[in-house]
Amino acid sequence: SIGRARRPSEMGAVQMSLNVLVVDDSTVVRTVIIKTLRILKLPLGEVYEAANGREALDTLESNWIDLVFADINMPGMNGEEMIERMRENPAWADLPLVVVSTEGSETRIARLERQGARFIHKPFAPEIVRDVVRELTGVTNE
Repeated sequence: SIGRARRPSEMGAVQMSLNVLVVDDSTVVRTVIIKTLRILKLPLGEVYEAANGREALDTLESNWIDLVFADINMPGMNGEEMIERMRENPAWADLPLVVVSTEGSETRIARLERQGARFIHKPFAPEIVRDVVRELTGVTNE
């Protein structure tokens, strides 16, 4: 599992949890993704939000993140540029990344997938998110 072990709780058990970064210029979409993760009862640690790629990179600089959900069509720095910057940085080169977008261009989707991103179309079913998280991190809600 990619998630870091947390400090043992009072009961002595070590809990695994995922620190997640959700990047989208829409507050509503960020909220929907986060609510979906909570509904799926995934073991979440800290959940961070960013409105564009620049904010996301700043968040990555100062926090331990296990999984990123990102839109690609955003003002400022778009998701594609953010992913390129992430992949150039050895600290984030292998960070699991899920693109959640309405993007219809197969060429653009293929380019993102070559950079290691998984693609989920908006709107999405919670089960798709669960399956992709399990595939990328090994973490489940069981």
